[in-house]
Amino acid sequence: MSDTPAPARKEGIRLGRIAGIPVILAYSWFVIAAFTVIVYGPVLLQRNPALGTTAYYVAFAYALLLLISVLVHELAHALTAKIYGWPTQKIVLNLWGGHTQFENFTASPGRSVIVALAGPAANLVLAGGAWLVLSGSSLGVVADTLTNIFMWANFVIGIFNVLPGLPLDGGRIVESAVWKATGSQARGTVAAGWAGRLIVVALGLWFIVMPLLSGDTPDFSFLMITVLVGGFLWMGASAAIQQGTLRGRLHLVSATALATPAVGIPATATVADIRRLSTDGTAVVTCGPEGRPEGVVDPAALAAVPESAAESTPATAVSYALVPGAYVPEWSQGQELIQYLSQLEGREYAVVDHHGVVTGLLSQNAIVSAITGKAVRSKKHPQNQSR
Repeated sequence: MSDTPAPARKEGIRLGRIAGIPVILAYSWFVIAAFTVIVYGPVLLQRNPALGTTAYYVAFAYALLLLISVLVHELAHALTAKIYGWPTQKIVLNLWGGHTQFENFTASPGRSVIVALAGPAANLVLAGGAWLVLSGSSLGVVADTLTNIFMWANFVIGIFNVLPGLPLDGGRIVESAVWKATGSQARGTVAAGWAGRLIVVALGLWFIVMPLLSGDTPDFSFLMITVLVGGFLWMGASAAIQQGTLRGRLHLVSATALATPAVGIPATATVADIRRLSTDGTAVVTCGPEGRPEGVVDPAALAAVPESAAESTPATAVSYALVPGAYVPEWSQGQELIQYLSQLEGREYAVVDHHGVVTGLLSQNAIVSAITGKAVRSKKHPQNQSR
């Protein structure tokens, strides 16, 4: 297996940095831009026949204005978070609008709400500014149309995003309220996710079911937008419920609690030395000259060595390698443990005490089972991992 890491998948076009925050335009944005031109271009042409093909350029300008609105929305999140010392990794503008990706930080219910509502507030400010422009001067047909669209788009984005359910920003209000009441952010996230699902149901009833029951036929493009937005919100709400559920089980992730007993031996030991340990099913970890865990003895390979060859067969011949750095202190737990192990490629990790002595062997499957509450089928170690 090559040691050269696979190149990272490029997620979009880097537009630069704002206040030190990388801004990326995802390739999926061009899908919504094309959709806007195809759907809104003919509408503009019908309302203003004099525009001709310019109507489609105006529709593309509308897509760019929406992009700017989303960028301001996400920047408001990022810059407000910066006040509290929350590091922002990047802003991504994509098919569904955009998102701000933060690095690790410690949140509180109150600050979470403030950061979340900064985005909708910024859109309402933009809507107010556009309204002042429209009411204060006479613009040309194209400028008036785009300013009017910009005003209503930001107004709708601002109001829609404060609806109380994840993945909308208003969902942080529900999350923080439950978090404050119960002391559990995980419960708050789950509650806000269910609130998000209820919003999707309400939107479907209001914009699709009720018009159909009254005998009206919804416009096809409007129907498609409703279905797409509803689908996006449902997926986001479901992801929030799953995330909250998993976060609620993080306290179960403990290196000491999940590891099976293990002992360490020098990598220079032989099969005979291992057998003299009388491990009785205890895992055996081979350690390098500095005492760092390097491999795990395979019980099947160990049993296959005849007694006559035990003294001459090195322990490394019946073991498979651990990836470099695959050992953790026995007091490691929770999110910190998961984040560290997520950077490693291996499936097993030695557990060591304060003196660096091996005390256990932790498997990836045990961690996944603790988080999900479901048993995970273990995989056999590939033959090419033998040392």
